Amino acid sequence: MLAHVYYPIIDPIIISLGPLAIRWYGLSYLAGFAVVWWLGRLRAKTNPGGWTDTQISDLVFFGAMGAVLGGRIGYVLFYNMPLFLDDPLYLFRIWEGGMSFHGGLSGVGVALWLFARKMNRSFLAVVDFAAPLAPIGLGFGRLANFINMELPGRVTDSAFGLIYKCDVVRGLNPMCVGEWETVARHPSPLYQAFCEGLLLFLLVWFVSRKPQRTGFVSGTFLVGYGCMRITTEFFRSPDAHLGFVLLDAVTMGQILSIPMIIAGIVLMTWFANQETAQSR
Repeated sequence: MLAHVYYPIIDPIIISLGPLAIRWYGLSYLAGFAVVWWLGRLRAKTNPGGWTDTQISDLVFFGAMGAVLGGRIGYVLFYNMPLFLDDPLYLFRIWEGGMSFHGGLSGVGVALWLFARKMNRSFLAVVDFAAPLAPIGLGFGRLANFINMELPGRVTDSAFGLIYKCDVVRGLNPMCVGEWETVARHPSPLYQAFCEGLLLFLLVWFVSRKPQRTGFVSGTFLVGYGCMRITTEFFRSPDAHLGFVLLDAVTMGQILSIPMIIAGIVLMTWFANQETAQSR
């Protein structure tokens, strides 16, 4: 029998000064936005769109606001509406964790649309420019989930399994007593950080290195993320208060990823057909 490792306990607060506290969760997001800004400047050097440093900074600011607001609102709407109805202030306690990628994507979409209007640029051109930058930020977000001991995975006998604290998994395993669970679980945030962060970044960045048709880079991101999210969800336990939402096998994250894949395919093919028709 494999000797599994216990989940590392990381104090969510790095340093506190009176009522003020710097948390790993917030620092992870700030680090993600900083890397996105740096990659944006790097991408601007080879992009024919004529992006200035100021525009890159504005783009990151708009995207960050959209990601945080949309991510939190989406989490409440998709995953925790009953708790919000009982305690409306829960919406603002971001430091407790709870961000939805699909809500964040919607928020970023609205933010980039506003940015495109402000800059008098094509919305899809802006999204195509920004798509390769997003995965690294997503990866940092998943690392924040890991630090906060969120999103425990499904029970496993594999060497990758970690033993979680009972107070983290009691919603999934009501019989858990004592301090630690007696079984190991997949550290699903790390799987998703690797797939949705690093692998997706390499894929979309590679595609974007050469000129592509309008919408193709954005479509690649949507299809790539949707497929990776559906796959990694098989290692992640569904939210305890939701469980499986379809056929005792499909999670909310998988359901919300299907429209992304469809939209991505449309972007990658519809504009190609439009350009082919115009060239005849």
